[in-house]
Amino acid sequence: MRVRSATSRSSGGRRARRLGAYLGVAALAAAAVVADVGGSAGQAQGQAPAPTKGPVGWDTYRNLDAMSQPRGNEQSLQFSSYDRTGGNNDGFEGTYSCLRTTERGCVIGEHEGPGEITSIWSTREPLGDVTATGNIVIELDGRTVLDAPLIDVVSGKLGAPFSWPLVGDANDTAGGVVIKVPMPYRESMRVTVQHNPYFYHLSYRAFPDAEGVRTFNPNEPAEDVLEQLRTFGVADPKGGPEGAPVRRSFDLAPGRATTVADLSGPAQINQLRVKLPQVVAAPQVVDDGRAFGAGGSSRFAMRVAPNNQGIRVIRRYDPQIADQVGSLHVNGRQVGEWRSGAAAPGSWGVQIIDVPAEVTAGRSSVDVENRFISSSLDFNEFRYDVHSLVDGEWVRTDVLDLGPGHPGEEAAHGYRIDNPVFAREKLVGRYPTRPEDVAAADEVLDKTRLRITFDGRTTVDAPIGEFFGTGLGEYDVRTMMSSVDPGLDGWYTAWWPMPFGKSAKVELVNTGGVPVTGATAEVTSAPTELAPGTGYFHATHHRGNTVPGEDWNFLTANGAGTFYGVSHSMRGLIPPGAQTRSNQPHSDTRSRAQAVNQRNYLEGDERFYVDGSREPAWHGTGTEDFYESGWYFRFGTTYSMPLAGNPSHEINGDGCRYDCTGAYRLLLNDAVPFRTGFVAGIEHGPVNDEPGDYGSTAYWYGGNASGRAPVLPPLPTRPPSPVPTPSAPPTAPPTSSVTPTRPVTPETTAPHTTGQDDGTGQVDVQQAVEDALNGHRTTG
Repeated sequence: MRVRSATSRSSGGRRARRLGAYLGVAALAAAAVVADVGGSAGQAQGQAPAPTKGPVGWDTYRNLDAMSQPRGNEQSLQFSSYDRTGGNNDGFEGTYSCLRTTERGCVIGEHEGPGEITSIWSTREPLGDVTATGNIVIELDGRTVLDAPLIDVVSGKLGAPFSWPLVGDANDTAGGVVIKVPMPYRESMRVTVQHNPYFYHLSYRAFPDAEGVRTFNPNEPAEDVLEQLRTFGVADPKGGPEGAPVRRSFDLAPGRATTVADLSGPAQINQLRVKLPQVVAAPQVVDDGRAFGAGGSSRFAMRVAPNNQGIRVIRRYDPQIADQVGSLHVNGRQVGEWRSGAAAPGSWGVQIIDVPAEVTAGRSSVDVENRFISSSLDFNEFRYDVHSLVDGEWVRTDVLDLGPGHPGEEAAHGYRIDNPVFAREKLVGRYPTRPEDVAAADEVLDKTRLRITFDGRTTVDAPIGEFFGTGLGEYDVRTMMSSVDPGLDGWYTAWWPMPFGKSAKVELVNTGGVPVTGATAEVTSAPTELAPGTGYFHATHHRGNTVPGEDWNFLTANGAGTFYGVSHSMRGLIPPGAQTRSNQPHSDTRSRAQAVNQRNYLEGDERFYVDGSREPAWHGTGTEDFYESGWYFRFGTTYSMPLAGNPSHEINGDGCRYDCTGAYRLLLNDAVPFRTGFVAGIEHGPVNDEPGDYGSTAYWYGGNASGRAPVLPPLPTRPPSPVPTPSAPPTAPPTSSVTPTRPVTPETTAPHTTGQDDGTGQVDVQQAVEDALNGHRTTG
């Protein structure tokens, strides 16, 4: 990806720069035109000017309610190692991985002007170990703010703010490394790595001005943000939920709909929950874990609700080891014993111990210890969940997923183990669930739709499963903005802020053939004041077969808005007897030995086009790379982080014909704003050539819930940065187009192409400025 300036990269950008000499007149003219659209001139003059950018630095995480606010003229851009020829050499040989080379090494990102580094991802062989990349050097405003081995940074060895989950290594993310620390700068940034990184993405925001921007301080630990992120999937990241809940229990026959809540505004939905007791958890789970032997123990801390009326501790273990007996101690008091019984190879074991309120009441965390008593071999543990009893209802308040694939999560919980005897990296086990129950559950999740209508406009219309990030069945999902607690009749919860001006209607619609029984839904909302230009929350669903030569379309939107991520369900349709392709991964030696690579659909790159540009603002290097993992999620290892994850992988069963992958990516810190339109998609295969049955739900904000148009800032006038030459220029013409492709035919019930018709006409500010200047010349 070439360096871009904060201005447009088209003729419109040159026009804006040419108008720089007339900015005084142009800005006034543009403001007058916008005022005519949004209301009377007097109303516009009484409004505070809209911000020129969204929250900066740590406020990106601290002020999540601002997600619905317009972002002025800021841009979200990306550098990456994608193959400039249109092929699949996205980093295997490092051909396009350096913008240029200096005495310090390989430059992977640079920008002149104010902005913010939002996200850095990388991987390399073997399986994401980036030791050989050497040091990463980050220079902001002419000062070095980071100079350390990349492997130490992503492993959390530097300490806050470079701590999990703001960073993650290849174990945390199943094959990639990430840095999610926001690093603002006022004048310039440059990122250099000592050696060629091979695969990488670097996302950044380009600001039109430096107002409110303070250069990143690496000595500011941001402990509150770390604590907020560490509660992902178990607590509202906004600090709430604020407001009054409306709850309804219901059954839902095929073809019927039910209204859960009918609300009046101006207000904002802060939490939405659904419980579907009839839905069984997906039977196959991939996990890693640990075990201790005689005389051993494990200790860790878990969060609980301070107003709890007791808690329950849930342990997942491998029952192929018979007669495991261990004692559970909470806050130094023995509260029960774990007893596994006879061996049960190939399955998962789950046990629950209730802890009385006198041990836990009034506390926000508890100390947990497990002690070995006896076993045929050892005492193993793969995961612990803690539920708190609050007002007579069980609510998940913490999760500790154990094993070599969770070093950050273990450290954050203070996990310690005495006399360890093994660390299992990957165990595939199943729960004893009937196939017919799994099929019925999958249909309920796929065919029961959540529909939300704000001020008469339906902007949310998606299957329950995919909306909450579990489109392939009921899997455990923990993201920053939503959660699925499988089993034990757990809640599906979403914390997206959903503002509206006059009314909101929340419905569930059964479009399938399986009756929904014993369900409960709850909506929590509170009155709020809507700033001018406040957008509606959208969840735009799309399902269908992939089309050769065309990107899978996440979203096509007209007008202004901000894209915040996607939940993606990929059902690969590559049969085992298919012919081997020449464009299978360069480094996957296994693909050369087998008939076909059935996960070759994951070789597709994401591509985002903003405001009509024919050049993508984002162009990635592979599907699992976009979901911040690597190497096909380490060849089938699932994982969860606050902003990206791969909660499900199915092969030849449980509703999956061949190979299926469920993943999510939230762009909270690297959101993509647009002013006139947006096209986001992803390839299916190296050159859009692999068949698949795909589903996706895009999360974004757009429209105008306030009914008042913001006073738009003038267009940026900063000249473009110089465009560097890649380390090795393309040697062949492109083999695939990088222009927006036509959308795949959508479902009639939920169009994925969204036209903004929210009562406020779209303003071409550049044209308005031109018209104003022409008028000035004529009358002057």
